[in-house]
Amino acid sequence: MCDFYKIGIYTVLLSLVVLASPGFCYLDPGTGSYFIQILIAGVAGLGLTIKIYWNRIKTFCTSLFSGKKEKTDDKPDE
Repeated sequence: MCDFYKIGIYTVLLSLVVLASPGFCYLDPGTGSYFIQILIAGVAGLGLTIKIYWNRIKTFCTSLFSGKKEKTDDKPDE
């Protein structure tokens, strides 16, 4: 019973691929500038995120490469 469904699904998918008509698409020049705007916004957002969390990133990298645990300002002294 299961093989019958697989054959039916494969037949439908194959017929959709074989009988598909070509699509004629047009991308106007505004589409390219939209993608460039998305790229610039992503880079700006990444830069702002790094700027906001810079102290945490610096502390993490310092403790990672120095081998000893650094004191953070988040926890009170014990």
